Amino acid sequence: MEVRKLSISWQFLIVLVLILQILSALDFDPYRVLGVSRTASQADIKKAYKKLAREWHPDKNKDPGAEDKFIQISKAYEILSNEEKRSNYDQYGDAGENQGYQKQQQQREYRFRHFHENFYFDESFFHFPFNSERRDSIDEKYLLHFSHYVNEVVPDSFKKPYLIKITSDWCFSCIHIEPVWKEVVQELEELGVGIGVVHAGYERRLAHHLGAHSTPSILGIINGKISFFHNAVVRENLRQFVESLLPGNLVEKVTNKNYVRFLSGWQQENKPHVLLFDQTPIVPLLYKLTAFAYKDYLSFGYVYVGLRGTEEMTRRYNINVYTPTLLIFKEHINKPADVIQARGMKKQIIDDFIAQNKYLLAARLTSQKLFHELCPVKRSHRQRKYCVVLLTAETAKLSKPFEAFLSFALANTQDTVRFVHVYSNRQQEFADTLLPDSEAFQGKSAVSILERRNTAGRVVYKTLEDPWTGSESDKFILLGYLDQLRKDPALLSSEAVLPDLTDELAPVFLLRWFYSASDYISDCWDSIFHNNWREMMPLLSLIFSALFILFGTVIVQAFSDSNDERESSPPGKEEAQEKTGKTEPSFTKENSSKIPKKGFVEVTELTDVTYTSNLVRLRPGHMNVVLILSNSTKTSLLQKFALEVYTFTGSSCLHFSFLSLDKHREWLEYLLEFAQDAAPIPNQYDKHFMERDYTGYVLALNGHKKYFCLFKPQKTVEEEEAMGSCSDLDSSLHLGESRGKPSCGLGSRPIKGKLSKLSLWMERLLEGSLQRFYIPSWPELD
Repeated sequence: MEVRKLSISWQFLIVLVLILQILSALDFDPYRVLGVSRTASQADIKKAYKKLAREWHPDKNKDPGAEDKFIQISKAYEILSNEEKRSNYDQYGDAGENQGYQKQQQQREYRFRHFHENFYFDESFFHFPFNSERRDSIDEKYLLHFSHYVNEVVPDSFKKPYLIKITSDWCFSCIHIEPVWKEVVQELEELGVGIGVVHAGYERRLAHHLGAHSTPSILGIINGKISFFHNAVVRENLRQFVESLLPGNLVEKVTNKNYVRFLSGWQQENKPHVLLFDQTPIVPLLYKLTAFAYKDYLSFGYVYVGLRGTEEMTRRYNINVYTPTLLIFKEHINKPADVIQARGMKKQIIDDFIAQNKYLLAARLTSQKLFHELCPVKRSHRQRKYCVVLLTAETAKLSKPFEAFLSFALANTQDTVRFVHVYSNRQQEFADTLLPDSEAFQGKSAVSILERRNTAGRVVYKTLEDPWTGSESDKFILLGYLDQLRKDPALLSSEAVLPDLTDELAPVFLLRWFYSASDYISDCWDSIFHNNWREMMPLLSLIFSALFILFGTVIVQAFSDSNDERESSPPGKEEAQEKTGKTEPSFTKENSSKIPKKGFVEVTELTDVTYTSNLVRLRPGHMNVVLILSNSTKTSLLQKFALEVYTFTGSSCLHFSFLSLDKHREWLEYLLEFAQDAAPIPNQYDKHFMERDYTGYVLALNGHKKYFCLFKPQKTVEEEEAMGSCSDLDSSLHLGESRGKPSCGLGSRPIKGKLSKLSLWMERLLEGSLQRFYIPSWPELD
């Protein structure tokens, strides 16, 4: 009896929650949110949306409820900007998603079936809480917006991997994976993994950019690369997925056989080396994440103390095999530079420990970036940083001058002094700038003390008068200069501008190309095996187009060769024609004038009269390629446009038009709002909003499917200053030599340069590999 009462109570609670959610949905009025009447036009709705979006955008409005208000505004505009959804709302009180019991059943069956195709879970997943507020509060901490993802997550993914979940409202499957997601997030975040949540309903642009076309979806991001999770949503699988994102060569397994070679690599790699002694046979995930975060500064090795063949190391470095021990080695492999032991190593402890030992005692300047870090620019008198630079020749073994310099650096106790060295033969210009013009330093080592004054390379320095041999007198002289420098900074009397250092450790071009090609092939292979056909369509289209062109060329060539053989006359007949004086008739000027001249393209102006027929009611499969121009650039741009698209005029599915920017700027601005890419987005409501130059933009409009592709010209400041004015041209253009050159000034040349790569863009348009930007409905052309 008590069980029955409890079951009835649960059923009543579920029904009550559903009723409250339905009432809250019914309370939503898009007209009231946008502040427009029910008879408002699309222009009024768009104008109200722009005003409210500008006012309540979370990046501008710091009000705590700004984000919720902005979401309501976006949702209201989504309903009212679509005529079908607006009609459904006016008739039924919603946007049409929940009309009829049969449609609801179909949606539930599809979502449940689609979830089973992507996620697998055990019976414990069916015991989930219906508390939506609690679920939202868990994800609210990790919600991502597009600008936050582009400006922070992507750059940060080069230091740590990110695990991102794509969710949405009324997602039955999202509730199933919530307990596992919460547990995994708490565990991985402590290890240093970035966490993110994207709400597909409110961040559709970001979800589309990530390639997530269904919810729930889980993906990982590392080094800016996106990888989707395709296994069962359980804790161990998600942990293995994050671990699989990391490169496989981050940590080297070290034993008695290779530890000397591993620690001796500091001279070639110019990095300290880290060794972790632990009892687990598998490298801990925390250690791998640390190695990935500091891969540019240190090399990491792992010693499994339970393995036979590690006794020599544990005995040599006096390791307690029952406690995890972390050792950092620099120039001396016989003794670690720093040691830490702890039973439960936390991320913060390891980060602080490694941050204090990122560089060698006398690191080699191998790049300009490392020079900036080791020898920072002077900011104030209290923040002076001096660099003692040893200029020496590269040798296979450590030379006496370098060993003496290293021992001097080891004995240094001043925080304001950093010791570095440079190979003179690798950084010849850098060394010549600091060395005096004297034959006494030819082929010998030298020491300079310098202080950077700005990032442009200006330094003040003092070079020791005699070459550095590493003798006790040399050390005494250097120590005297450093003591004197603490009291009198004017000791650095010489001044120079140092050239930028060349990157000695950068991979060669062939290796970079090989790595990029292998990454691309692995991405394609993974996409094929997991049926990600939507992302693979551009590549498949390119492959089939190439095969079609190849076989088509072979077939045409074969037929043309056979026709040439048939049409070639015998030698006897040619001789007879020469004797009789009969020749083939040639084209006269009158005949040639009847042939269409090359460069003729029919381009019509897109106005309110031709707008409906050329775009809104364009037949399926047809596209209108529209050039954006102004009155001053009309002639030069139309001429260049006709030349670029002439080779594509044979297709009956393409139509060519131009749009006046002076008349229809607002229409163009509305379309471009749907075409913002992943680059940092400028504020579109700044003071230069009406001064933007869109001349040279080309839009391929598909009126039937309501999407467009965008071509943006690459322009410079010089091109804008060199822009000249040209006279108007008729919409039907002929670019033959008979019409002469257009009457444009010198500014026409940079204007024409805006369309220099349009033909390549047109080829990608026909291949179907361009990005498509969908819109709810075509706006009116006032």
